[in-house]
Amino acid sequence: MQAQFHALLVYWFHFVEVNGYLGVFLLMALESSFVPIPSEIIMPPAAYWAAQGRMDFWLVVCVGAAGGLFGSLVCYGAARALGAPAVLRWGRFVLLTPDKIEAAEDWVKEYGVGGIFFSRLLPAVRHLISIPAGILRMPVIAFSAATVAGAFLWDLTLAWFGRQVIGDQPHLLDSPEQLALVLRQRMHLIVLGILALAAAYALMLWLRRRGVQAERRRAAA
Repeated sequence: MQAQFHALLVYWFHFVEVNGYLGVFLLMALESSFVPIPSEIIMPPAAYWAAQGRMDFWLVVCVGAAGGLFGSLVCYGAARALGAPAVLRWGRFVLLTPDKIEAAEDWVKEYGVGGIFFSRLLPAVRHLISIPAGILRMPVIAFSAATVAGAFLWDLTLAWFGRQVIGDQPHLLDSPEQLALVLRQRMHLIVLGILALAAAYALMLWLRRRGVQAERRRAAA
C-alpha cells in the first residue's frame, strides 16, 4: 500500500513539474468538482517545486484557489440550472448518492455561507458542497467569496505542509516508508486544526441560536 501511494505521489510530482501552474489550476478545478482527485496530492508537490525555485509559493496557492473556485462554480451552476430532481437522479453516475447530496444540503441549510467556508477545509464534503449551494440558489457572490476564502486557506495549509515537510527533504521521494511515516506524523496536526475550527464555528452557531431562543422567550413573556 505504501509503495502504491508513493508511486502515485511521485506521478503527481512529475505531472505538476511538467504542467506548472496550468496543471495546478486544472487539477484543483477537477478536485473541486465531482472528480475524486485529492488536493492533498496536488498542492504539496507544487509547493515542493516552489521550494526548489521552479515555481512561486504564493502564486501556487493563488492558482490553486482560482482552480478551486472555477470547479466549484461549474458544479454550482450546473446544480442551479438542473435543479434537485435531475441532480438526485443522475448524481449516482458520478458517485454522488442521494444520501450524500441530502446530507450536504442539510449542511448548507444549517450553516449557510459559513458552512461553505468550513466545507472547503473538510475532505469529506469539500467536493460536494457546491451542488446543494446551487440547488438552494445561494447568492453566487456570497458562495464565491466563501469558496475563495476557504480554498485559499486550505491550499495555503497544504502548500506550507509540502514546503516544510517535503521541500527540504527531497530524499523522501525515493523512500516510500520514510515518506509515509513523515506524512502520518504531520498530517494529523492539520486535520485536528481543521476539526477544531469546524467545532468552534458549530459552537458559535449553537450559542447564537440559544441567544435568539432566549430573546424570543423573554419577548413572549
